[in-house]
Amino acid sequence: MTIVLVLVMLLLVLPWAGAAVARRLAAVLPPRWACWSLTAAALLLAGGTISALVSLFHVPFLASLEHLPVSRVVSEWPAAVPIACAAGAVMLAQLVLLVQQWITHRALLKRAWQATEGSTADEDLLVVPGADVDAFALPAYRGRSGRVVVTAGMVRALRPGEREVLLAHERAHLAGRHHLLSAVVDLAAMLHPAIRGLRGALGFHLERWADEDAAVVVGNRKAAAAAIARAALTRSSRSRADGYPLLSATSGPVPQRVQALLLPRPVAPQGGVRRTGALVMAMLVAAVAVGSLWLAYGLHEYVEYASRQLRGTPSGCSGLWGTLEDLLGSGTG
Repeated sequence: MTIVLVLVMLLLVLPWAGAAVARRLAAVLPPRWACWSLTAAALLLAGGTISALVSLFHVPFLASLEHLPVSRVVSEWPAAVPIACAAGAVMLAQLVLLVQQWITHRALLKRAWQATEGSTADEDLLVVPGADVDAFALPAYRGRSGRVVVTAGMVRALRPGEREVLLAHERAHLAGRHHLLSAVVDLAAMLHPAIRGLRGALGFHLERWADEDAAVVVGNRKAAAAAIARAALTRSSRSRADGYPLLSATSGPVPQRVQALLLPRPVAPQGGVRRTGALVMAMLVAAVAVGSLWLAYGLHEYVEYASRQLRGTPSGCSGLWGTLEDLLGSGTG
């Protein structure tokens, strides 16, 4: 089973390299492009992980399709059943983590909406009374459309022009449905530890995306930078967690965001940068897709090959897979 284990290990290790490449690529892209690249990378890497685990879990079942009794499989490949059980246990743990994370998301969203009871509504704006200084984008929930939530303390702490920047920032989160991108990466991170490293990067670039949209609305990048900095410095509420589902102008590495706003507006990549980014993403997609397909095909061919070897009949493997099997001498594991 050497080839099978090598392919599975590659797909399980690949997310570490893929996540590092995705973060580096996002660092040179405009915020909107960076967010979509990170989300796509998280989905691809999560898909590759699941593909590897499912394939490994199915080794004994594939053997049964070739009419090989499990006892015979275990006698020839002692690790087959333990590895399949381990893969099944990992997938079960992933399912539990996914469900728990989804429940946590919904509970946070429910509590956030409950906290707005007694607020004053003005179109898409909810002003919550109290001394806390906070503001965030509140996604839609159970038929209620998304709203921008601002505390009375935040309204008092900011000047009129700064309030305009803050509201434009939070509205950009809602208009771009940034909470959905955040949710996708947050849930994908439950499938592999390497993907967790993408959550912080995505959070930063989502805030940068909203910063840039807010700067366009007010037409003054320096004023937008000053407003973001002031809002972050005056924020006092720490009762909620930053990130999905409540995206806020006061979260993330604010100094880096302010510094970026003091620079010229980033533009869509041109020429060599665009080609390089597209090439890197294409390579990542190809690596996951080819690896997954090769693993699925290889497992089937391997089990068929092994079953014929155990029966003493001529091998049915041919082509590249058969050649690799012969070179590795894996007929008996």
